[in-house]
Amino acid sequence: MTPNEKLEQVFRDVFDDQTLELKSSMTADDIAEWDSLSHVRLMLEVAKIFGVRFSASEVSSLSNVGELQALILAKGGV
Repeated sequence: MTPNEKLEQVFRDVFDDQTLELKSSMTADDIAEWDSLSHVRLMLEVAKIFGVRFSASEVSSLSNVGELQALILAKGGV
């Protein structure tokens, strides 16, 4: 499974939507269930699955899925 496929599966699990397809430009506005609580759940699950840690400033600076993907890669997430 590629990193992008793993990330897509994390999103599907967190938002309980197995049809969800990630796009780099996707933001919280694109997913109705993406609120502050689900954002925390999402970041915790991404950190666990990819074996990375995020600082609060890194998480708060993300503006779309593409930036999250780049951050995971920059941190060596696999």
